[in-house]
Amino acid sequence: MKFKIDTKEKIVVFCPEEVALDANLSDDFITTATTLPELNGRNLILDMTLVEKTDEKGVEAILTVYQYMYDNKLSCALTGLNNTLTAALKEAGDDMLNIAPTMAEAIDLIMMEELERELLEGME
Repeated sequence: MKFKIDTKEKIVVFCPEEVALDANLSDDFITTATTLPELNGRNLILDMTLVEKTDEKGVEAILTVYQYMYDNKLSCALTGLNNTLTAALKEAGDDMLNIAPTMAEAIDLIMMEELERELLEGME
């Protein structure tokens, strides 16, 4: 799978460079996105700008990566989704997904959740 990553202080932006995220690429997508060495302790933004279509396995792969992040007490946001991908994810997932129309808004969502976690940890 071809992809581009951009590592920031608290965030890794993962951008698949594939037109279709389907059953053929779903396992590779999960493995690649969840084992990035840069991800260690950082939140994840999935920039799906170049992905034009997906199938059921592709949607499952996106949701698996998303859930993986939260299972590890980190955040995830999706950006760059076309209308078809947005509808498919909302149907398969739930309305609690962090879907942002722009990269700046995705970063804001991640940083707000990060701040929330820090504040909650400080209260314990």
